[in-house]
Amino acid sequence: MDPLALEYSSIADFDVGVTLGTGSFGRVRFATHIKTKEHFAVKILRKVDLIKFRQVEHVKSEKAILHALSQDQHPFIVNMAASFQDPCYIYMVMECVIGGEFFSHLKNARRFTNLTARFFAAQVVLIFEHLHAKDIIYRDLKPENLLLDKDGYLKITDFGFAKIVSFKTYTLCGTPEYIAPEVLLNKGHGKGVDWWTLGILIYEMLAGDPPFVDEDPVGIYRKILTGKVHFPRTYDDYAKSLTKKLLTADLTKRYGCMKRGASDIKRCNWLVETKWEALLKRDLDTPIKPELSSITDTSNFEEYPEEIDIAKPPIYDGPDPFENI
Repeated sequence: MDPLALEYSSIADFDVGVTLGTGSFGRVRFATHIKTKEHFAVKILRKVDLIKFRQVEHVKSEKAILHALSQDQHPFIVNMAASFQDPCYIYMVMECVIGGEFFSHLKNARRFTNLTARFFAAQVVLIFEHLHAKDIIYRDLKPENLLLDKDGYLKITDFGFAKIVSFKTYTLCGTPEYIAPEVLLNKGHGKGVDWWTLGILIYEMLAGDPPFVDEDPVGIYRKILTGKVHFPRTYDDYAKSLTKKLLTADLTKRYGCMKRGASDIKRCNWLVETKWEALLKRDLDTPIKPELSSITDTSNFEEYPEEIDIAKPPIYDGPDPFENI
């Protein structure tokens, strides 16, 4: 696939299949381009809901960021092949990452071994290193926003909260269990929030749950601000050391935020043996190999009721803020 070289201009160009995932404003569906027979994941967003819930700027930003990133062809970032719209929907044609949600693989395993967690954490380090070099903060790392490709490598997706920020921004966003303390305190936040979320992800991979949990979001926020992390006895000592250094409220001491940036993380005892160049080239054995019968096998994804009928979309008859994107 040559991203952005494809000039698809209508959903009618595709044979639209099953739903691969859902969100507040639409869903992602497996689709085959009728003429080329190539397979994609098409993100279909309802304009009426995006406007009602003030998500217009988020979508514009997501499209612009994906457009820029897709020209880089980073091995662990999902690529956008094309985008278009009609009076009712925004469509983003993405590469199809067929191995299923990372979330599902983690929940099926309950928790990962130290080696497996280290393999996936290293890929996230490379993702953030690439994004931050372009002044992009992701702001929404969680297992649900990671996919496994057919070979068992990660692809990060859903750039709805991503933003180009050279220093600080003040928007409150993210998943409660993964929100960094500086976001909660509304002090302004930058690239450091992504390194905090890496610490949460490492903990969740090794312990089975995030470190700060509560039935009430306010309770989660209180625990985040208190900052006490309880580690299971099975938690690797080197992993514990890195997790603590990532889950540090003081940005002057948080790994990833200091003078050497991501190098501090890459050189820590837990990750020091990682073959970074081989990983970036996808030359390593993967600890999880999704079971696939064919390149159109969507069985690694959850089954969803097909609620959106593209032939009968909800009607939006006001001024279209997406007209020029």
